[in-house]
Amino acid sequence: MYSRAEQRLQALSDNQLQHLLQNSQIGLEKESLRVARRGSIAQTPHPKALGSALSNPWITTDYSEALLELITPPFESLRESLEFLCATHQFVYQNLDEEILWATSMPCILAGSGDEGIPLAYYGESNPGVMKTVYRRGLGYRYGRIMQVIAGVHFNYSFSPDFWSAYQTLEGDQQPLQSFIDQHYFGLLRNLQRFGWLIPYLFGASPAVCTSFLQDQRPRSLQPFDDSTYYSPRATSLRMGDIGYQNNKEVDSGVKACYNDLQRYTDSLMTATRTPYPEYEKIGVQVAGVYRQLNANQLQIENEYYSTVRAKQITQDMETPSLALRRRGVRYIELRSLDVNAYDPLGINETQLRFLEALILFCLLHESPDLSCEEIEEIDSNQTQAAHYGRDPSLLLRRKGKTRLLRTWATELCCAMQGVCEILDYGTGKTAYMDALEEQQEVVHNSELTPSQRMLTEMRDTREGFYEFTRRLSQQHLNYFMNLPKNPEKQAFFQKAAQDSLLRQQTIEAEDSSSYSDYLAQYFSQN
Repeated sequence: MYSRAEQRLQALSDNQLQHLLQNSQIGLEKESLRVARRGSIAQTPHPKALGSALSNPWITTDYSEALLELITPPFESLRESLEFLCATHQFVYQNLDEEILWATSMPCILAGSGDEGIPLAYYGESNPGVMKTVYRRGLGYRYGRIMQVIAGVHFNYSFSPDFWSAYQTLEGDQQPLQSFIDQHYFGLLRNLQRFGWLIPYLFGASPAVCTSFLQDQRPRSLQPFDDSTYYSPRATSLRMGDIGYQNNKEVDSGVKACYNDLQRYTDSLMTATRTPYPEYEKIGVQVAGVYRQLNANQLQIENEYYSTVRAKQITQDMETPSLALRRRGVRYIELRSLDVNAYDPLGINETQLRFLEALILFCLLHESPDLSCEEIEEIDSNQTQAAHYGRDPSLLLRRKGKTRLLRTWATELCCAMQGVCEILDYGTGKTAYMDALEEQQEVVHNSELTPSQRMLTEMRDTREGFYEFTRRLSQQHLNYFMNLPKNPEKQAFFQKAAQDSLLRQQTIEAEDSSSYSDYLAQYFSQN
């Protein structure tokens, strides 16, 4: 079943190309809500000591002024990425005033009533800054603000240019190198979707939510855990289920990105940014002189499309993501389905990342035919089923028109990944990747070891609801970072980045030479 991946692995080994896999680049993006010590979402502005959210490359905000996003540069080592993320956390904590970072993906104890307690991210008065805020205002009108403050971890990954050149030679491919790279990155992305249900099963950490998150509107799929908490007994990641990350309104509006090749992928997203949608037209674009959204189309911009994986290229100036992909091809992939790991102060750990890197390489090497409409439906169904019922030992997933036990399929995939882990361990003198795989194989066989089950078990043992549990872990993480030895060199690095970003924002605002409406028109005229 996985013979093509085995053949490609063997070819890499026979040609002694294993070392090229150690030059891959890894980057992390970790979201965390700033909350008051009692757990309510912070109403304070983005701390000035952290720099400008518009132009600091390492510390910014996502949807809300309170939703921090910590970003690492790409490194050739997982450990370096985690060390940079750790230093970023430490710097942030040194500059928070009576606030902590929430330890889980799902928010809790919303201040005010509903959306009113969630402040929009503010990026200053420049045209690009206003556009970022208006985009977020539009998201709030379209989907509600509450869903937008769910936090996650994004794993960015790219193979080295030397690897791609050697791999193309092994494949006997004669097309331009970038075309080959794009083709195989999209094959990887399709397989990551096919097997993506494995990620919430293994790493999902949101089996419960605070009643305040749902505003007392309990979905039928959830049960009361206690007076302040709803949960799903077999859930792994409610964040990735139908109350969280997945955006059902995009299905209603007819938006579905095509992952069969780069051209169709960018076509589908660009078309959605140009196609009006009646429900969003009712909201209005500019009402009483205030922009409610960037436009009334199916997508305001391409980033509005919620997906577990994305093809990425670094944008330049005012360039849209799709145009960047068309002009320069795929630079890296972004895996977006990771919950914040409540049991790790960083929200992610090295074992998780090693398993994910092995899964990514396996998805590249395994054959990857185009996705049909039927298979896309199966992928969406499997994702939702694993998120809501993943720990049910009898859970059946869909595969090529047939059903298969999640545990059986997961066991099969882990066995098929052994050769990948061996090649990633090659020459290191260690068995770190095999160890990570074996740890996850144990989790497949015993769902009691999943983060989601560990959370529910601990909440029962300590008689804590979701709020009390998360607040306790958040305080533990605060203590962890505050007790780390200070590193003056790293502190100076982040202080300079913050100061430079504030100056950069001032320059951007001073250089505005057009009205906001003209700026917006120019941006969208690219498509």
